Amino acid sequence: MAQFIKIYNENPNPKEIAKVVKVLRAGGLIIYPTDTVYGLGCDISNNKALEKIAQIKGVKLEKANFSFICNDLSHLSDYIKQIDSPTFKILKRALPGPYTFILPGSNNLPKVFKKKKTVGIRIPDNNIIRTLVEALGNPIVSTSIRDDDEVLEYTTDPELIYEKWQNLVDVVIDGGYGDNQASTVIDLTDEPTVVREGKGSLDIL
Repeated sequence: MAQFIKIYNENPNPKEIAKVVKVLRAGGLIIYPTDTVYGLGCDISNNKALEKIAQIKGVKLEKANFSFICNDLSHLSDYIKQIDSPTFKILKRALPGPYTFILPGSNNLPKVFKKKKTVGIRIPDNNIIRTLVEALGNPIVSTSIRDDDEVLEYTTDPELIYEKWQNLVDVVIDGGYGDNQASTVIDLTDEPTVVREGKGSLDIL
């Protein structure tokens, strides 16, 4: 049964953050708020946890298109190849914000992602998840939790999320109501290409 932990976005409580980090380090799965929809994630360096998420999503791990949540732009150089100045300017304008950027992956990617040529990077405008990533010291691998409901694609109420996921994950963070619109996905591996229009405005391009 998952723990249900209330954390406030304006001022994340270090004690609660430490509790969640402990779970992540032990290979646990968490559900957490972002600046868009709630996400399901784990520590990028924990293969067992990555396998679990792939299983829940019904995909093969090496084929999964998970994004990495980073705390700030300084993390990026660990996982992506050198990027040019125009690309960096777009990232700087847009982040933190409701975007996922697809960028060329570097050789430092965790072993399971080595075959992937690109990675999706997120730096959400949400203090809870960014504080968690900072405290963990690693990015969190992330995928959004979709609903089977045809009308509501994403559940926004953390209590309903907890009801549905309490036996599949180790922690559900209650960070208040989430959004029901996913991030805008932009491919920056070549000319900027919009893959999915979501919450983030395209004025940044």
